[in-house]
Amino acid sequence: MKILPPVAALIFAFCVNTNAQPVDNDAEQQTNVAVRVDFSSTLQDWDGFGVTYVELAQSIDPITDPQEYGGLSRLTRKKRREVLQLIFGADGLQPNIVKMFLDPHHQKTPGGEFDHEATTRWMRYFVQEGIKITKRRRGPDIEIITTLYGPPAWATSQKILRGRDLDPDEYVNLAKYMIDWVGFLVEEEKLPVKYLSLHNEGDSPNRWPKDGSDGAIGDGHDYNVFWRPHQVTYFLEFMPSMIRDAGLDVGLTPGETTYWQSFAARWYHWAIHDSEIALNNMALITSHGFGTGNAIDSRASDLLRMKRPELHAWTTSMTWGGKKGMKDFEFVEMIRRNIYEAKVNALVPWAALQTDSWVGGDPNPGTAIFISDDGEYEIRPQYYYYKQLTRIGQRDMKVVEVETEVGSGIELIGFASNGTNHPDAFVLMNLGSTESRVMIEVNGSADDFLATRTSDQEQSVGIGRFEVKEGKIAYVAPAGSVSTFVAN
Repeated sequence: MKILPPVAALIFAFCVNTNAQPVDNDAEQQTNVAVRVDFSSTLQDWDGFGVTYVELAQSIDPITDPQEYGGLSRLTRKKRREVLQLIFGADGLQPNIVKMFLDPHHQKTPGGEFDHEATTRWMRYFVQEGIKITKRRRGPDIEIITTLYGPPAWATSQKILRGRDLDPDEYVNLAKYMIDWVGFLVEEEKLPVKYLSLHNEGDSPNRWPKDGSDGAIGDGHDYNVFWRPHQVTYFLEFMPSMIRDAGLDVGLTPGETTYWQSFAARWYHWAIHDSEIALNNMALITSHGFGTGNAIDSRASDLLRMKRPELHAWTTSMTWGGKKGMKDFEFVEMIRRNIYEAKVNALVPWAALQTDSWVGGDPNPGTAIFISDDGEYEIRPQYYYYKQLTRIGQRDMKVVEVETEVGSGIELIGFASNGTNHPDAFVLMNLGSTESRVMIEVNGSADDFLATRTSDQEQSVGIGRFEVKEGKIAYVAPAGSVSTFVAN
């Protein structure tokens, strides 16, 4: 087992040095960047950070070709417990949200019997045990969003697994397929499902040959189907009443495009906006948050919120980094952009536990915990960077206004307590290649903050208490570091 550092050492490291002051902490005269975090000026509500467990993602036949991408099945009982503590435990990530996938293998024919258990054992185990651990430490209740990864072959026009197009004659049966899964989770598994999401990256028709046939799954692509804007709108119109008739109190979302930009560029937002029924039926705005640059924006949410300003938006998948040329800490900057530029209320990255079973290699190879063929697990650097955020950005807090200097390499994310038991807190990132002396103006909060830091040489290490002197904190941020400051 490879753990860097071991759990016991991690707990110790997170707590020590609470009175130590870093070198040059008071060196105001050396400041070269000035930033501001304003707890008196709040922005959107915050619903929390989350995790995803992926069990079946590619297999055409789970009997002859079983797949368990998350990897818990590879571990001994003892190691599974250790991994679950790392995610949900008192010194773990402490997520507020879990995403569960609905794969296309639960019903062989429309109207036939459902088997919701065969391909979901370890995903359900992950969620059930995570909820138990969260309750034991008296944490806030977990909320679940479940997403149709891809429809069964019978629901496509091509009548093959991962056929490109939805069959209009099977719309109602596909809705029943999704609803029966939710009913199973709620009524039999007693899981707190809050949202049902229509699709996974249904915005990419060019993943298929022009005839819509299966062009990639044999080479390892995951389950998808192309959802046209009018289809998303139609399901939002007719399906919520079916959910209520099934006795379920679960909100419907418009599915998850690959990028926030794609939600708008493919015209989903206008199709929903122009249907009063669909817009009123939609419970949550959802999209993945992959990509950089213009891929992260709020155009879709801005339009929909013109008529329904109370709607929340969740990023339900995004990279952990790990791609060639991408530094481990840089995915935290993508999280910041999702919060402040896509204006989301929650964020859930791609699979938090991964193995090497993705055919051809996962195109998003970063993760929190990697599980090997021989039943060992390794905590990846992204785990610690994510922890700098998840522990302070808890449900019912609010995102706060921040200000930084353009081009400085310093960025901020702030969360206000908003009357919860969670203290005000903010994260400061140094995205540059050299250390930076930063003067942080802090408005509307405590007189001192306790800080922890993760860098390429530190993993959630306590770095001391920082006083707010004349409204400011002087701080030296190492290159490539993510530092968390929690009101004391």
